[in-house]
Amino acid sequence: MRTANEIQMEIEALPQQEYIKLAKWFSEQDWKVWDQELIKDSQEGKLDFLLDEAIDAKKSGQLKSI
Repeated sequence: MRTANEIQMEIEALPQQEYIKLAKWFSEQDWKVWDQELIKDSQEGKLDFLLDEAIDAKKSGQLKSI
């Protein structure tokens, strides 16, 4: 198996279009992981505090129209 440094050197040697495709792929992978973490946190109730804050802000008239 190649090392991270070897792969990094290969990436740096890519033509620009191939580099862009790879960068897009990495970004999509990051978003997939983020989405999975967000779903898990939501199901576990870890984000309920955000809903509570929004409800409190609405009750106290602190919300702005968008």
